[in-house]
Amino acid sequence: MEVRLSQLFREEATAQEAERLIRACVHCGFCLPACPTYRLLGDELDSPRGRIYLIKEVLEGRGGSVARKHLDRCLLCRACEPACPSGVQYGRLATMTRPLVAAQSPRTPVDRLLRWLIGAVVSHPARLSQAVALARLLQPFLPARLAAKLPSGLSAPPPLALRQGHPRRVLIVPGCAQSVLSPATHLSLARICDRLGIEATFSPGAGCCGALFHHFGSEERALRQIRRNIDLWWPAVESGAEALLIPASACSLMVRDYPELLGNDPAYAERARRIADAVKEPAALLLSEPIEIPIVPPRQAVALHCPCTQQPGVVETLFRRLGIPLSSQPDSPACCGAGGAYALLQPKLSDELRAKKAAALQEGGPAEILTANIGCQLHLASGSRLRVRHWIELVDESQARALPVLKPE
Repeated sequence: MEVRLSQLFREEATAQEAERLIRACVHCGFCLPACPTYRLLGDELDSPRGRIYLIKEVLEGRGGSVARKHLDRCLLCRACEPACPSGVQYGRLATMTRPLVAAQSPRTPVDRLLRWLIGAVVSHPARLSQAVALARLLQPFLPARLAAKLPSGLSAPPPLALRQGHPRRVLIVPGCAQSVLSPATHLSLARICDRLGIEATFSPGAGCCGALFHHFGSEERALRQIRRNIDLWWPAVESGAEALLIPASACSLMVRDYPELLGNDPAYAERARRIADAVKEPAALLLSEPIEIPIVPPRQAVALHCPCTQQPGVVETLFRRLGIPLSSQPDSPACCGAGGAYALLQPKLSDELRAKKAAALQEGGPAEILTANIGCQLHLASGSRLRVRHWIELVDESQARALPVLKPE
């Protein structure tokens, strides 16, 4: 796709890179059936191909308001990327051009305030914890749509008692939302590591991976957060931690993008690469280990939702190995509609996507719904009659059920 940069953008490095990325698109349309919003709305402008055309229009000096409307509807799930035979880096293109689109079509004061509030609260665990506590007090007075987003059943997780002196070490990164809204997840992961003979430590100063600001188009704020994370995690990597375990698949994907985002920063480029190389999916870790720990799988099948940011098939393979039964999901859509802050910014579309996904997940009569990302977990829980949690918690629970039958040493 050819782009003729507007005079306004000819000296803009971001616009020049965007032009290069757009040129890879050959209009084939293979991305359309992979796109959740196109499948839902049937509008070409709400497809990756249509949005690329709208970005092209912006770079040529036209169509800012139309482009912003349809780009804001994008979940940034990147499901289109593996479907693209030309290898178009759609996610990179969509995020990097958001400031250019906003410059041509400024957001309303209400929209800017909402995005500022989300960034100021969600990315800081202490603030998020206080906000959730306040929202619970005010829940009877909140709009029904917002009240439904509050997670139910938050309670203090059981105390963490781990053995010491394991020869192997990993660093667990709880993140911002998960550390507050689902702390049982990373504690379960630590217990599983302990049973494998791996010492698990938690990242100091838990915070946002940078995805929130990156998806908002606030690149400088995202890069500040990313550099902060690298400074926090680097001592563990340098001292021999064999892996960074990030339970939230969206955060894991974001950290793997650190080398690209900091490629031109000589102070951080090499460390960003080392950090990204150290990231390992928890399911991949378990698959790489000999399964010698007894396990008592649940009797009733469970439904597994693979987030858009999770490598398909990895958790399913692990569950087959562990003997955990999975329910069928005929004609299940890929995306649940969470998309990070998307559920707050585009509630109507998000809820429609969730309704379709939740119906498919529940069709096979599972005991509960499992997933691998905190955003999907919270979003599905607000629209499902079943319990929704991270798959790591079920594996931990199934192992714990078998522990009493172990013979004492």
